[in-house]
Amino acid sequence: MNPQFAAFAAQMKSPLKFRLFMLSKLPSAFFAGLRVHDLTPQQSVIQVREKWFNKNPFRSMYFAILSMAAEVCTGALCWGAIYKTNPAISMLLVKMDGEFYKKANGIILFTCTDGNAIQDAVATALATNEGVVVNCHATGTNQAGEIVAAFNFTWSFKTRIK
Repeated sequence: MNPQFAAFAAQMKSPLKFRLFMLSKLPSAFFAGLRVHDLTPQQSVIQVREKWFNKNPFRSMYFAILSMAAEVCTGALCWGAIYKTNPAISMLLVKMDGEFYKKANGIILFTCTDGNAIQDAVATALATNEGVVVNCHATGTNQAGEIVAAFNFTWSFKTRIK
């Protein structure tokens, strides 16, 4: 596990710091209202709430908002795993797919529990100086606990050689 993960998680869990980050680096996520619900080295939970900005004409959340929340959910674990590593590691999203099961209304929580696989991929990238990919799964559930969407993201990690 990255020894800097705790510092990274503290910044992400700070509502002000997370909002400032999103406003500067992911403005659409800022306006969509993404929130960090939970972040540990093994699991990430990102919350998005249905509101005027992220709705579609069919009285549910727009699919792109759901995709964004799921990406941030998996990406937070990836970023935490590479945060302040030496040597630095780059990460890149190389593939994504998703399935939608129900209308997304109210509050949706996306959960990814692939932290250990991500940490193993980062350790391999550091040890071999080769590119390593990891598949991450994020599941979105509504307030009733029903699955509304599921996404798979493939992230690539590679050591930055100076």
